[in-house]
Amino acid sequence: MSGARAEIIAVGSELLTPFRVDTNSLHITERLNAIGIAVSAKTIVGDDRARIASAVRDALARADFVIVTGGLGPTDDDLTRDAAADVLGLPQEEDAAIVEVIRQRFEARGLTMPEINRRQAMLPRGAEVLPNPQGTAPGLWIVDGVRRLLLLPGPPAEMQPMLELWCELHGASLGGGTRLLRRVLKVAGMSESHVEELAQPAYARWRSAGLPVTPTILAAPGQIELHLTAVSRDAEEARRALETASHDLLAALGDRVFTTEGESLEEVTGRLLRAHAKTIAVAESCTGGLLMSRLTDVPGSSDYVLGGVVAYSNASKVDLLGVPPELLEAHGAVSEPVGVAMADGIRARHHADIGVGITGIAGPGGGTPAKPAGTVVVASSAEEGARVRTYHFRGGRQAVKFWATQTAMDLVRRRLIGGRT
Repeated sequence: MSGARAEIIAVGSELLTPFRVDTNSLHITERLNAIGIAVSAKTIVGDDRARIASAVRDALARADFVIVTGGLGPTDDDLTRDAAADVLGLPQEEDAAIVEVIRQRFEARGLTMPEINRRQAMLPRGAEVLPNPQGTAPGLWIVDGVRRLLLLPGPPAEMQPMLELWCELHGASLGGGTRLLRRVLKVAGMSESHVEELAQPAYARWRSAGLPVTPTILAAPGQIELHLTAVSRDAEEARRALETASHDLLAALGDRVFTTEGESLEEVTGRLLRAHAKTIAVAESCTGGLLMSRLTDVPGSSDYVLGGVVAYSNASKVDLLGVPPELLEAHGAVSEPVGVAMADGIRARHHADIGVGITGIAGPGGGTPAKPAGTVVVASSAEEGARVRTYHFRGGRQAVKFWATQTAMDLVRRRLIGGRT
């Protein structure tokens, strides 16, 4: 990428704890990449003026410009403006227009502006103000010789519109006309090494043909992701390159690819259910309602989700799903016959087109040598018959539950597209 290189600094002591995650950097990186700007480093620093100043100084020495998020509020621990002024050697001056804007925001809510908010109108001399329609902290774009610094508030609802404005005013020119496009293919039911083995011949063809596409393979919970990046000064060339690369990978991986647009499996499964005018009902044991939760996370899922049951005990499997007691006695709750009976039972009770049954041992305890923790049976039932498989998932309890729901949705997806189980 031939445009400018940026570094991001996220300010906030809370970001150094397990309770708050810096998501702003992900959004900023994606937006900068789209206009041809590479992000070379990200730093998190606590609410300490000297440490913030040190991080800004070091980043400015390496990058073409630096973006700092957070620390622009009115309280004593909001120190980003002060640290930036220290680094650049610029005096701070109160901007009366910003004070008035903040005052009006409070008055519109029937409140009097606290005097402490005047701190947010203290600007390093020469800073360009980026208005904040969502809050009281203005953004600042500071150019001091070759040093360029963008200060943005921490709340995403305030930061994101401000970043868009800056991209229009300044970012596009810094990108040098380069465009970066991405496409994400997601694969279910295959290991990372298997996906990579099948994809390698396509990578070799791209290299020999000079196709401007860079692939990255990532293992995510319940799926493998292939991230394709195309960089070009010609957006249409980049788009065509991604189309070619996606076509090659689809030919290599077949219907194990469940999306080429970065969708979640619940979104894809829901789209297919709607397209085929099919309804679904689910019976869950070890997953405890997680499958129903994921299916109904998709807006409009009431079009195809009819209902579900968490049948955790053997008695509830009998009472709520009609699983024959003798089946449980002969095969045990975690068995393919019981999984099919659960799928059949929930489908019949809700008059659904497709029923899903999940039964297993989420762990870490409860397993046996014959059925260790992580053993899960997933079944689907439809008018044309049942499909069922036993899986052995690794990981902790939450991982096993997620893998089970991912596998169940993929089983439904493949049934709908006519794929193999």
